[in-house]
Amino acid sequence: MLLDDSVKEFLFECQIRQYTKKTVKGYRNSLEFFVNYLKQIHHLTDIEQVKEYHIKAFFAYQLKRKRKETYLNGLIKVFRAYWKYLEQENYISDNPMLKVSWMKEPKTIIKTFSDAEVKRMLNVYPETDYMNMRNKAIMAMLFDTGIRNYELCCLPTDVIKDNYITIYGKGKKERQVGKSPYLSKILMKYERVKKYYFEFKNIKYNNYFLSRTGRPLTNEAVERIVKIAGDTAKISDTIRC
Repeated sequence: MLLDDSVKEFLFECQIRQYTKKTVKGYRNSLEFFVNYLKQIHHLTDIEQVKEYHIKAFFAYQLKRKRKETYLNGLIKVFRAYWKYLEQENYISDNPMLKVSWMKEPKTIIKTFSDAEVKRMLNVYPETDYMNMRNKAIMAMLFDTGIRNYELCCLPTDVIKDNYITIYGKGKKERQVGKSPYLSKILMKYERVKKYYFEFKNIKYNNYFLSRTGRPLTNEAVERIVKIAGDTAKISDTIRC
């Protein structure tokens, strides 16, 4: 079976399993990157030609290019799922990923924000209009609940309750997080401003946070909101969400 055909079939299987578009896109990019390497460096085109040596050589090459261990472990996760699928479908007789180990990742200390830094970042966005009120509500929710960027972008309106928020994470896993009095107050103001802002506009989406034009937010949009808050409040350059 050709490598290109096997990748297409595996990605189709991921869609059938209802993986998120972001996950499928990540799988596609990782596998196409790997297949191009196999073609260009080892001149391989068929899945049965790929051996343990070729995969280890790929990772050795990436280490020489100074790729981080966390990134490489992400690739290993994708490759394991891909080769496991091929094995289950009886497309291969031996799984070359079985003897490919995880990379040892260095232990890093994640710097947290002080109360003063959190306050400065929240104060970056005044409660003057829809965009600023929305951005302040986003910052407050990130700090208060620990919600992930992608989860925040997909958050529907009807999961915001009086005392808690229901969040659907990876694999449609559901969890509930409580709302602090401060977050409840900010969201109350945001909902009031949002109602008036979109009152005479035809909104097709039920996302809690919407763009200026009424569309769902992207991960990149939320990252910009956080970065602007960090830069304006003079917080560390490494701030991210």
